[in-house]
Amino acid sequence: CLCVLLLQLLTLSAAAQMVTSFELKGNTITANLAGSLAVMVAIHTGGGVSGAHLNPAYTFSLCLMEQFPWWKFPVFVFVQTLGSFLASGAVYILYYDAIWNYSNGTLTTSGPRETASIFATYPASHLSLSNGFVDQVMGTAMLITGVLALLDARNKRVIMGLEPQAVALLVLSIGLSMGFNCGCPMNPARDFGPRLFTYVAGWGPEVFRRGNGWWWVPVVAPLPGAALGTFLYHLFVAFH
Repeated sequence: CLCVLLLQLLTLSAAAQMVTSFELKGNTITANLAGSLAVMVAIHTGGGVSGAHLNPAYTFSLCLMEQFPWWKFPVFVFVQTLGSFLASGAVYILYYDAIWNYSNGTLTTSGPRETASIFATYPASHLSLSNGFVDQVMGTAMLITGVLALLDARNKRVIMGLEPQAVALLVLSIGLSMGFNCGCPMNPARDFGPRLFTYVAGWGPEVFRRGNGWWWVPVVAPLPGAALGTFLYHLFVAFH
């Protein structure tokens, strides 16, 4: 829970700084960089204790490979989501004055002064639900394939101890190249925990309605994406 909290605290803080400063104190590149470095810090923090399960998609992949017991899957997903929820509350407290100043005293999910996207992802105006679903399947598949390759002792794995840095660079590359459609969450807990927080913190039910009910896509799509990434890696690499 602590490593997920650290990950989300740094990631969402970068988004809050970017949005509330009118991008004077950050932009898409700095937000992606902060999120990637947050992954590195979180893996260093929890890697030796829990394996740094920051993403239910990664946990799901390990379950599919029978490297993690299925009965622990819902427990880990709950803890991952809880950590994301608590981190959202911490960021809200940290940037409370900035958020209310930027939003002119109204917490909205759309419009020129919306602030909901600080916490959860929302689709671009051009994106359909079907295309968004494909986006998340492909992005998560890329993530899981890359992580499996980096950690595979039979492959050209990274030097022992540098795994967090390598995974951070992988996340950065995916975020910079595939983040245009919807911010590339690739993580059900990373999206649902903060979205649930915004629901109870004052943004209201619109956080689940915006984008034609977009909220379920980043929750569901990463799981088949993880399955696809696991299958592709084992079929084309590990099998050989």
